[in-house]
Amino acid sequence: MNNIEAIILDWAGTAVDYGCFAPVQAFVEVFKHFGIEPTMEEVRKPMGMLKRDHIRTMLAMPRIQKLWVEKYQGPSQESDVEKLYELFESKLLSILDEFAQPKPYVLETVEQLREKGIKIGSTTGYTDIMMDIVTQKAKEAGYEPDAWFSPDAVGSMGRPYPFMIFKNMETLKISSVQSVIKVGDTVSDIKEGKNAGVYTVGILEGSSEMALTQEEYEALSKEEKQAEQDRVSKIYKEAGADCVIKDIRGILELI
Repeated sequence: MNNIEAIILDWAGTAVDYGCFAPVQAFVEVFKHFGIEPTMEEVRKPMGMLKRDHIRTMLAMPRIQKLWVEKYQGPSQESDVEKLYELFESKLLSILDEFAQPKPYVLETVEQLREKGIKIGSTTGYTDIMMDIVTQKAKEAGYEPDAWFSPDAVGSMGRPYPFMIFKNMETLKISSVQSVIKVGDTVSDIKEGKNAGVYTVGILEGSSEMALTQEEYEALSKEEKQAEQDRVSKIYKEAGADCVIKDIRGILELI
């Protein structure tokens, strides 16, 4: 690929937090607090969205909706979304500093991209308050993109809307959507990239879609790893991804 000026990376599950476990843990605890035990699939499916939208999406899932109606004698309201979100935010803020470690190969890949004159942008489903913790901890560990934007910067129009990508392009002074690669680890990331008209890449290892810790992944046999990679690749391709890479080093091969 020629004339790439910027790579826009997601945060949790892409650049930091192998397996994207911080929000998962918080969502599970919040729903349990309200008397509903979500499955991992239900928690992971909306991953990458603005967190309020994530809660709304979970509440609209048939099984959760049914359990909610049975428990609270009626469907969930917007006021319930706010109650769940308040608890979610406090739980997440209390653990985020433990989930901001850069994933394998991120630091050296970013360094090599910068040597080629490529800028590093980023988007997230986290809010500014959450990102204050994540960016600080990631910086201490050696990772600092040239720009980052949360849904707070775009009137809460987070993924799958393209506006966080456009904010990055404006700030980094990028000439065209054709000069941008978006990399993420969720269906929301892929949709964000496609809606922005940029080349969009799904990342396999350590992704939210794969949903494994590094230890769990490394314990798999060669065949099991391949099966997981094939499963997640299919999810990304169905969402419209232009390309799928095993880990972040795949970007260097792309360009």
